[in-house]
Amino acid sequence: MDAMVYRGKAWRFGVNVDTDVIIAARYLTSTDPAFLAEHLMEDADPEFAKKVRPGDVIVAGENFGSGSSREHAPMAIKGAGVSCVVAGSFARIFYRNAINIGLPVVECPEAVAGTDAGDELEVAPLEGQVRNLSKGTQWSSAAYPEFMRELIESGGLIPYTRRKLGLEA
Repeated sequence: MDAMVYRGKAWRFGVNVDTDVIIAARYLTSTDPAFLAEHLMEDADPEFAKKVRPGDVIVAGENFGSGSSREHAPMAIKGAGVSCVVAGSFARIFYRNAINIGLPVVECPEAVAGTDAGDELEVAPLEGQVRNLSKGTQWSSAAYPEFMRELIESGGLIPYTRRKLGLEA
């Protein structure tokens, strides 16, 4: 499967999920993604971090990631192995932080409306497609431009820049 196609179980959250819900402020003493992942969505679902599996997809309504500009929220999501986030819309700073750390995010309100918790999704940001494999439906989203593909595949802005400067192979 192509590196930019993500397939996993959908975990549903509502609208206006802010960064304090994604990772509570009491855990901001660390930037270790593994530690943050242990507390992902803890205040919304205390067992979420134990139930989510690598490759799973978070699906949420409008304004996902509102609130603080800290990078801890997308770091916690990526640290838990979540392959991508599909939302009706994203807070601008969260969207940028997610891309900067290499977490794929896709804006597709129709996919959010047509997805239930537990559905199997396939998300292809380069194609601009979100497919609900459980229901046999699909929707279009904005396709990632080449530079965003490179950022995600590099693991984020810092590894991308280091590679471009010849500091890493």
